[in-house]
Amino acid sequence: MTTIAADDKPISIAILAMGGQGGGVLADWVVALAEAEGWVAQSTSVPGVAQRTGATIYYVEMLKPKDGQMPVLSLMPTPGDVDVVLAAEFMEAGRSMLRGLVTPDKTTLIASTHRSYAVGEKEVPGDGTGDPLAVADAFGVAARKTIVFDMQTLAEKNGSVISSAMFGALAGANVLPFTRQAFEAAVRAGGKGVEASLRAFGAAFDRARDGTPDKLARKPEKLLPDAPLSVGHPKLDRLLDRIHSEFPPVLAPMLYAGAKKLVDFQDPRYAEEYLDTASRLLTLDRNAGGETRNFGFSQEIAKYLAIAMAYDDVVRVADLKTRATRFERVRKEIGATGEQLVYTTEYMHPRAEEVVGTMPASLGQFIENRPALLKLLERLFSKGRRVRTGTVGWFLALYALSSLKPIRRTMLRHKREMAHIASWLEMASSLLPANYELASAVVGSRRLVKGYSDTHSRGQGKFDKVLSAVPLLKGREDGGTWLKRLVQAALQDEAGKSLDGALATVRSFA
Repeated sequence: MTTIAADDKPISIAILAMGGQGGGVLADWVVALAEAEGWVAQSTSVPGVAQRTGATIYYVEMLKPKDGQMPVLSLMPTPGDVDVVLAAEFMEAGRSMLRGLVTPDKTTLIASTHRSYAVGEKEVPGDGTGDPLAVADAFGVAARKTIVFDMQTLAEKNGSVISSAMFGALAGANVLPFTRQAFEAAVRAGGKGVEASLRAFGAAFDRARDGTPDKLARKPEKLLPDAPLSVGHPKLDRLLDRIHSEFPPVLAPMLYAGAKKLVDFQDPRYAEEYLDTASRLLTLDRNAGGETRNFGFSQEIAKYLAIAMAYDDVVRVADLKTRATRFERVRKEIGATGEQLVYTTEYMHPRAEEVVGTMPASLGQFIENRPALLKLLERLFSKGRRVRTGTVGWFLALYALSSLKPIRRTMLRHKREMAHIASWLEMASSLLPANYELASAVVGSRRLVKGYSDTHSRGQGKFDKVLSAVPLLKGREDGGTWLKRLVQAALQDEAGKSLDGALATVRSFA
C-alpha cells in the first residue's frame, strides 16, 4: 500500500469511538503529528446520541501549505471522500460502511474486532447481537484496504487504552506520509501514560504490518473446562467424585459448571441436591434410550436445572453487588489508579413481591393473603432508590441482605421456585418415554426464565405460555421442533406478540 499523496487535496481521517475509548486523544495525536511535520490540521467531532446508541465521529483533515497559502479545511466527513476510517469497535466499522464513509477506490479501514454491545442488541429478549461475519464479508467489497484485529485486548495487555493501539495501527498501515518516529513523538508530547501508550502503539504497529486478520465467528466460542479430579476441599471433592463416578463423561463439564454455580449461590449441600436430581433423571434418560442420543436430555438437565436453582433473588443481588471482585472489576474497566476513589451507584426498584419473598414462607404467605398489608409494603419499598455501594451505610445494608443466604431455604421465594422447578421436571419426565425430543425441548425452554423482578416475571409468564402448548404437541413426531420454534418466537419481542402468533398456529393443529 503506498502512502497517500496530498499536494493539493487534504488527507481526511474519520475516527469512530465511544466514551472511554480515547477517540478525542487519538484525534489530538493525529493533529499534533501533522502540525509537528509542518502541515495544517483541523479536527472536529460529532457526538453520538448516548454511550452505546451511536459512536462519536472525530474528523481530521490535514494539508501541507503551498506557496504560503493557508488551506480551508472541512468540518465534517463527506461520504465517498474519506481516506482513512478508524473504528474502535467492530460494528462501528459496519456502520461506517453503511454511512458511505468507506469506499473501495479510496478508503483504508482500520477496525478493532472486539464488541461493545449496543442498547438495541441488549434489549432483545433473545440473541439480538449483530453478525460480525456480515461486516467482515463487506470489507473486501467496500474498502480499498482493511486492517482488523482485537486492538482492545492488545491495548489492555500492554496496560493502555485502545486509542494507543489504533494510533499504532494507523502508523503500521503506511498510509500517512510520516515516519514511525514522528508518530511516537506525538505520543510523547501528550505527556500522560507515555510508556504504556508506546508499548501498545508498538505492538499494534507490528500487528498492522503483519497484516493477518483475526478469525471471526458469529458467536463467541463457549468452552467448558473439564471437571478436575480434586480441588483440595473435602466437601467439594465429594461432588467431583460423584460427577466422575455416577455420570457419563459427556455430562461432566456441564455438571461441574452447574455444581460450581450452586455452591457459589448457596452451599455444597445445595449442589448435592442438584446432582441427586440429575442422577435420578439420568436413569430415566437411559431407560428411554438416551445413550444412543448422546444423553441429550441429561445434557439439557445439567445446564438448565443449575440455572433454575440459582435464581436471582434479593439475597443473590445483594451478594453480587457487595463482592470485592465486583469493585475490582469496575475499577479495572474504568482504568482507575490506586489512589483514586471510585463510587458505584445502583438503581434499585424493589417490588413488594421481592420483599415478601425474603420472608419465612408462612409469614410471606400471610402478608400476601392480606392486600392491605401488601399495599403498605408497596408504598414503603417500591420507590426507586439510587444506592451508592461505596458508602458505609448502603454497603452494610446490602451486606446484611446478602448474609441471609443460610436461611434462604426457609423463604417464600425459595419454596415457590422449587415448586415451579418440580412441576417443570415432572412434565419433562412424563414425556421422555414417548417423545424424547419434546421432553428435551421442554427442559431447554427454561432459558426463557431469567433475570430479576419484572424481567423474571415476564420470562416466567412466557415460559408458562410456551409449555401450555405441550399437550397439543406430545403426539407429534415434530413436537420438539415446534416447541423450540415457540421458544424462539418468545425471544423475538418483549411484548410477546410473536409468541401469540406462533401459539395460534400450534392450536390450529388440534
